[in-house]
Amino acid sequence: MKNFTEIDPFKPELVAARKRAKLLCQQMNALRADQHKARKPIYKELFGKVSTAYIEPNFFCDYGSNIFLGESFYANHNCVILDVGEVHIGDRVLFGPGVQVYGTTHPLDAAERASGKEFYAPVTIGDDCWIGGGAIILAGVNIGKGSVIGAGSVVTHDIPEGVVAVGNPCRVLKSII
Repeated sequence: MKNFTEIDPFKPELVAARKRAKLLCQQMNALRADQHKARKPIYKELFGKVSTAYIEPNFFCDYGSNIFLGESFYANHNCVILDVGEVHIGDRVLFGPGVQVYGTTHPLDAAERASGKEFYAPVTIGDDCWIGGGAIILAGVNIGKGSVIGAGSVVTHDIPEGVVAVGNPCRVLKSII
């Protein structure tokens, strides 16, 4: 696997960190649509970095503390970010509904998988990207600034800056710079 780090998800401190994140996500998801100010302290407690963001319910993550959000981040409904490793999202990034970022994976070998072993790799999404609804971004992927990922795409490898990329697996369709 490329640049993946092994982790034991059953370490007590990791179990506690996931529980904390789940409770904060539940608090955030329970807020009424007009409770914008009530979201901000939850964002600050949950995420590793955040200044201006708006996240529609429902939102789910593993730890939150490994998610670093740039300015003016927006996530539409039903976003999932599995942030075992760091997830860096640039400024002015838009997520369509149902976008999922998987910073973790499991061994292909069944015996290794049964042991509970898990791997992670960081994910980076550059400034000014638009990730279409239902897109899935896998561990270790970097998406260059200004790129657009088409709805329903599965991003399995790095995407350069300034392109439209679509499909499963996601491929560059055209340049937009």
